[in-house]
Amino acid sequence: MAETIKAIEPFRFYTRLHLSELTGLKAATLSELLELIKTVSGASIYHHTHRFLQQHQHLSPEPPNDFAYWVSNVLGERELGELLASIDIIQFTSVRALRERIVTVIEEYLNKHPSSKNKFVNPGAEFHFIKSNSFIFPTNHVAGDLKGLADNLRKVTIDSIYYHIFEARLRLEKGENDLSLWIEKEVGDKALAEKLSRLDPYTFTLEALRKKLVNLVEKSMS
Repeated sequence: MAETIKAIEPFRFYTRLHLSELTGLKAATLSELLELIKTVSGASIYHHTHRFLQQHQHLSPEPPNDFAYWVSNVLGERELGELLASIDIIQFTSVRALRERIVTVIEEYLNKHPSSKNKFVNPGAEFHFIKSNSFIFPTNHVAGDLKGLADNLRKVTIDSIYYHIFEARLRLEKGENDLSLWIEKEVGDKALAEKLSRLDPYTFTLEALRKKLVNLVEKSMS
């Protein structure tokens, strides 16, 4: 059993309440979609790239991209839809960078296929922009060492798991998940911090991700 290292600053788990809000903005053509993607809030970009993971995490580990779905299945531009769907979200550490990549993919496609620029959908089939509002609350779960971290990871809600792994890294632009940051800084276990950092959370359901995190932390203590 590895020596237990007590953290100077304990890890407090937070949780989130998620509410979706209609923006009133909609697109009927690729040109309109592109311009709105450039200007809508980051909360809207976040919603449309993470909606499925937030709302249906128990059904599938693969969160679909709303832009890719609409472009392929409603507008009928399947080639562009595939390009948008292939964007690897794990590569991005900010919503701003993710937005820029989506814009670039659409612009490059339109340069090659200018006739697709003004292709439109019938009224009622437009892409409606929604934004994701999160309200963050502290929980009573606090970890002072790795054992406490593993124990609390078993107990907290999946909303708490989501907040510390996904939202902290991308939407809050920390560039890293909260667990890795705390483990390296407060516990000094750089190897474990790197393992959690290299983990692709988008390939797990949230419950499967919880189990994986607990497993990695417990293995590091053995």
